[in-house]
Amino acid sequence: MILAAETNESLAQISDLLVYSSMAVYTLAFFAHIAEWVFGSRSKVGRTAAALTQQQSKAAAAPAVTVQVKTADGGTAVLDKPKVITRAAAGARDVPDGPGAAGGTVKGDLYGRIAVSLTALAFLVEAAGVVTRALSVQRAPWGNMYEFSTTFSTVAVGAYLGFLVAKKNVRWLGLPLVTTVLLDLGMAVTWLKTPSDQLVPALDSYWLWIHVSTAIFCGAVFYLGAVATLLYLFRDSYENKLANGGNPGAFARSVLERLPAAASLDKFSYRVNAAVFPLWTFTIIAGAIWAGDAWGRYWGWDAKEVWSFITWVGYAAYLHARATAGWKGRKAAYIALIAFGCFLFNYYGVNIFVSSKHSYAGV
Repeated sequence: MILAAETNESLAQISDLLVYSSMAVYTLAFFAHIAEWVFGSRSKVGRTAAALTQQQSKAAAAPAVTVQVKTADGGTAVLDKPKVITRAAAGARDVPDGPGAAGGTVKGDLYGRIAVSLTALAFLVEAAGVVTRALSVQRAPWGNMYEFSTTFSTVAVGAYLGFLVAKKNVRWLGLPLVTTVLLDLGMAVTWLKTPSDQLVPALDSYWLWIHVSTAIFCGAVFYLGAVATLLYLFRDSYENKLANGGNPGAFARSVLERLPAAASLDKFSYRVNAAVFPLWTFTIIAGAIWAGDAWGRYWGWDAKEVWSFITWVGYAAYLHARATAGWKGRKAAYIALIAFGCFLFNYYGVNIFVSSKHSYAGV
């Protein structure tokens, strides 16, 4: 028994060391992403993106092409070339995606690849820390806020790397993602650090693996969608200013013109939110079933249950707004950000500041 306790303590220490090591590697990835954006700002491709956008807008506004045809009496007639009309979302523009953070430069692309490689290395180290934590406590490694935070950041980075492996153009997510992960881990190791311990009997269930793991995955994907939504709002304002003949500042031209087009960012955020919404629905249902087993009731209006449902309503409203005329675009984006704000409050606020049956031990 004493030997087992010493082994578990050693594993917990190794887990902590791995988490700290991942933070060091994430910091290197952060600086590599900064270098990618800095060298990308010197790209000729980046500097001319706005000019190309304006030229395309002018070309789209050019008069229709005319065609001369012979008539039956031997004369000629001039006919306008028929216009092809397509249905698009409100405010949509035919704007190409930006060249990316590297701006098309070889040096910027090199630093971007280094940043992704470091992020992947940090992900593996942090994932090893999460697994080691699970071995030390011999249960799912999300029994308190410290464990939840380390697992959440691991899954978020894993989802990002998964998109890259699938050849999706999401490297623009790298810098905000690594920055957020460092903040999340910084809070975890300073304010949320809790010694490893066993769960109370009511929570020691296989539902811990099912319910909480799906909640973590949903939150990680919701986070990626929220970043894309926020960048969409900035890029959309930038494109609006260009379309109206405005002159954005040097910083806006350097950064925003290298992002994907507003339509691409909007499409990405919609797809990831829509894809994970059914899983969030399952998360709430699984939690209700677990509550029935643990506490003898499926729904008791506990703070965590209420805010999980509010989050569900928020994302349901977002998906409905996307399908409603007059609410697509910026209005729907605001709803998506409010919904993610509800998730964040459910993540931090309820667990730390609200007395609840779901409050994590030691926090």
